[in-house]
Amino acid sequence: MKTLISLIKIDFKLILREFVVVFFSLAFSVLMILMFGGIYGNEPSPFFGGFGSVDVLVPSYLGVILSVNGIMSLPLTLVEYRDKKILKRFMATPMKSNNIIISQLIVNFVLTLIGFLLLLIIGKFVFDLKFYGNIFLFILAFIISTLSIFSIGFLIASLVKNIRSANAIANIIYFPMIFLSGATFPIENFPKFMLNIAKALPLTYIVDLFKRIWLNSDLSWVKSNLSLKIDFIVLIVILIICFAISVFKFRWYYD
Repeated sequence: MKTLISLIKIDFKLILREFVVVFFSLAFSVLMILMFGGIYGNEPSPFFGGFGSVDVLVPSYLGVILSVNGIMSLPLTLVEYRDKKILKRFMATPMKSNNIIISQLIVNFVLTLIGFLLLLIIGKFVFDLKFYGNIFLFILAFIISTLSIFSIGFLIASLVKNIRSANAIANIIYFPMIFLSGATFPIENFPKFMLNIAKALPLTYIVDLFKRIWLNSDLSWVKSNLSLKIDFIVLIVILIICFAISVFKFRWYYD
């Protein structure tokens, strides 16, 4: 346990040196909410379905925070460790190799929570952010969404051999996804061809899930809502498939 804690501390210090990860985890969503909240305010508006802009955007921006840690930080760190033979050296020590995976999961999960808490604090104290949903259901959605998006990161780390390729793939997946999934701009305004693209993106289902649960406290509605069930099913299927492939394909080192 002491070894794992030490590894977590080291990984956390290293990840804080990555400007892109820190910016998109902690600053990007806060800046976006300050900008759009400043423009639209948080008064109920027909444009936002009778809710305030900040109430609608905060759960969406949580998807951005999740994605940067799951798609950019997690796989790039693991591939870099393998590319530099760090994982191979760990294999020669008494440390359990699984500790490396656990450490990365914990570090990126904690960074996600910190980013979300900053977003909540800014939203609440600057724009009087409101939560209309069921807290326990939202926590469940958050856990499933986190594991689902992290499983994609593990899949990237499992299939890509070097850091250059991993960086290119992560960027190709991450940046189109945050702009085409409704995470940064309301998907309701998208033309039809963009909506079809959005349906192929995992983040679309995360954002939709967060928004539906955040803005509705009626559990009977939640239980009967088909779109909500589809969101959960899609994310669980992604989680199972990506982790299953990762287990068989992941290599600690390449000769």
